[in-house]
Amino acid sequence: QLHLTTSEKNELARCLEMVQNQLQEKESEIKRELSEYKDRLLQVEKEHQDALTEANRKNEVEIEACHEKISSLEHFINSQKLEIEHLKSNKEQLNNSLKEANQSLGELLKTKVR
Repeated sequence: QLHLTTSEKNELARCLEMVQNQLQEKESEIKRELSEYKDRLLQVEKEHQDALTEANRKNEVEIEACHEKISSLEHFINSQKLEIEHLKSNKEQLNNSLKEANQSLGELLKTKVR
């Protein structure tokens, strides 16, 4: 009976050791996979951050180009407004000169007819 019990105990100890070894192997495998997933996650996060940084940089360049275009257009519009005012002033002066010339011509014609 003692021999049988000892033999069973030894068999159970051997089985327990085998199960513990399998559990350690499984734990090591899970830790390795977890480490791989963490590394992959970090890589994906870095790629994502790099893509965001590049997109932001491109957007800033585009925004700056738009600001410059707006500024250029505002300058152009202001210069056109000044040109329009200048042309209006010239038109008014020409109209006044034309009126004066017509009046003078009218007076000359009246004088000639007399």
